[in-house]
Amino acid sequence: MRVFLLSLLALTLSNLNVFSQNHTTKKMNSTPKALVVYFSASGVTRAAAERLAKAADADLHEIVPETPYTDADLNWNDANSRSSKEMNPPTSRPAIKGKLAAVDQYETIYIGFPIWWYTAPTIINSFIEQTDLKGKRLVVFATSGGSSSAKATEDLKKAYPALTFQDGGVLNSRSQADAEKLVKRVK
Repeated sequence: MRVFLLSLLALTLSNLNVFSQNHTTKKMNSTPKALVVYFSASGVTRAAAERLAKAADADLHEIVPETPYTDADLNWNDANSRSSKEMNPPTSRPAIKGKLAAVDQYETIYIGFPIWWYTAPTIINSFIEQTDLKGKRLVVFATSGGSSSAKATEDLKKAYPALTFQDGGVLNSRSQADAEKLVKRVK
């Protein structure tokens, strides 16, 4: 009987030790979940956001305008186009379809968009103003035909001084390796 009780006690202690090790491993291996939020008028930024989400093992959320953009809306050479009018005045806030439910579980949120007039489209301001982003690390990335994302990041920092923005750079390449480099660079 004594051997049986000692065996049972040893087995119990062994199982407690294994449970403790597994519990600690889960905590040590768990990393905060990231989110990639993006606006894409033509699909270019969507493709970049999908690559970035894969590289960062992040969830993905599209900022969808309440009224979709047409090719005429996006004609930056036309001062009367919708995109031109939304960018001037900069206080314009285009309506967004739906709302991101919760961001509590995310520590890092990548925010991506095409560069319009050297900065973020004002629909990004709409998103920021309707989402509680306090305490989040916000990494800006963009797609662009020739501009960097630095001015857009600085403009967002000035507009929202209570938030923490970091410039992630332009992600024009169709390479998955470039998305992975961006994730490593901003860690």
